[in-house]
Amino acid sequence: MSGGVQFPVRVIETEALSPTVKRLRLARRDGQALPPYSAGAHTVLTLDGGARLIRNAYSLLGSTRAGGAAYEVAVLRNPQSRGGSAFIHDHLSVGTDLNLSAPINLFPLNRTARRHILVAGGIGITPIAAMASELAALALPFELHYAMRDIASGAFAAELAAQHGDRLHLYVSERQERLSVRDILAHQPLGTHLYVCGPERMIEGVMADARVAGWPESALHAERFLAPEGGEPFALRLARSGISTVVAQHETLLEAIEAAGVDAPYLCRGGACGQCETRVLVADGELLHADHYLTDSQKSCGDTIMTCVSRLRGRELVLDL
Repeated sequence: MSGGVQFPVRVIETEALSPTVKRLRLARRDGQALPPYSAGAHTVLTLDGGARLIRNAYSLLGSTRAGGAAYEVAVLRNPQSRGGSAFIHDHLSVGTDLNLSAPINLFPLNRTARRHILVAGGIGITPIAAMASELAALALPFELHYAMRDIASGAFAAELAAQHGDRLHLYVSERQERLSVRDILAHQPLGTHLYVCGPERMIEGVMADARVAGWPESALHAERFLAPEGGEPFALRLARSGISTVVAQHETLLEAIEAAGVDAPYLCRGGACGQCETRVLVADGELLHADHYLTDSQKSCGDTIMTCVSRLRGRELVLDL
């Protein structure tokens, strides 16, 4: 089943956290509580954009350990938005109705860790801030490292400083402050776990430094929700459904499948979870794999594709759907 259970919700509060980040508070329209979730979880918002439905995944702020009837997300206005972030910033206000999915956590805290190192860049602070709050409530040892371009763009910086004091370390690029992961990782006790979320280059750099320092893969955790890139249009045929359509320049495979009326599986819509993996029957062209789920050998075989972020450079793609 695509996306799992959906809940009709309403925007009950909005707040500009910075010139480019907007926080939404969402509650069920029938007044009942939404499902519980832990820090690191995300939900998929379904927005009615008029010409098409927009479905994007967003990390949930905080957690529901202490209960609560509403969810909160923070959304960065992306200059390269394909519609989602711009629509939220320009059109969502108090009273707007939309749907959201049941939460899923692909980026959970390891409760057996001896210590937790949290690293965030930009809007990647959303799941990391939730982790910090949960760890503080559980009285578990952690430190939080948050890199930003400038103070104005640092959503949550003041709030996090008030909550976590000297456990928070800020790095502001315009002040020539640089986050040195090697220094952070040095002399950490055995059993420490590292969590990172932010721009792709930052994640890759942090993970590379940790591996060079000898950290085991089991102690390294990263969250990547990829923004799918566009490309040249191509023909798409869904063999089992008997449907032929076209994947447009700024449309994902998954969006084209959904627009054709086929209920295709997904969870993260960002190339991380593997739920949308679909068997390729024919690829008249080159498969452009953009996910972080398939191995390099699986990608080179070309037997399957992640429909949420990957596409074809060529004439026609035939899928087992």
